[in-house]
Amino acid sequence: MCTVTFIPSGDAFFLTSNRDEQITRLIAVAPKKYWHNNICLLYPKDSDAGGTWISANEKGDSGVLLNGGIKPHVRQPTYRHSRGLLLQLTLSNPDPALFLSQYDCSDVEPFTIVLFAAGKLSEYIWDGEQKYIKELDTQLRYIWSSVTLYPPDIIEKRKNWFVEWTSGNPTPTQEEIINFHSSTGDGDLENDLVMNRNTLHTVSITSIALNHHSVKMDYTDMNSQSQTIQQMQLHQ
Repeated sequence: MCTVTFIPSGDAFFLTSNRDEQITRLIAVAPKKYWHNNICLLYPKDSDAGGTWISANEKGDSGVLLNGGIKPHVRQPTYRHSRGLLLQLTLSNPDPALFLSQYDCSDVEPFTIVLFAAGKLSEYIWDGEQKYIKELDTQLRYIWSSVTLYPPDIIEKRKNWFVEWTSGNPTPTQEEIINFHSSTGDGDLENDLVMNRNTLHTVSITSIALNHHSVKMDYTDMNSQSQTIQQMQLHQ
């Protein structure tokens, strides 16, 4: 949920996420297909709350969730529901972008969602009081780091790593993108893309490759180093 990139390359788009979580959380279920509202979704499932942090549907829409909005927040004892359910709700809707723009986020913990739907890329931020929506250029490359874990100077450092890497990789493959997510840093285990803060660490890397015909999801469990690859044909 905590480091995300969006990269157009060739005839495909890649959405990739490093999930940083407490070691006390249960091990997630590897990606599988699930039906929601008569729409097939592909995602790894959070074993604690039943939601997910990254998903794609059979129409080629996809999204990633990051914890936090614009700045760190004070966590409340309870919320209306887990923010991890938002991607299931959004991507099982006939119009994901409209649904998310109109969704009542009151009493939901702050989040950032990167949504690629109907060929458009958007960033949705809920800071606990207000929702911010920004349409992004699908021909550009982006990186996000969760504000709940990384201060501004570290977020800027990670952006610089990304810019340097992308400048030398004009048309990266999914394998090369995953390698960037798994090996980039300067030796600072607390802030490298694969991070480790003893009780908090990177538990998985998930990458979605999307073209006009199919979705390919590549999932690596960092604890067991096991890899799961699932594919889904698109149905417009």
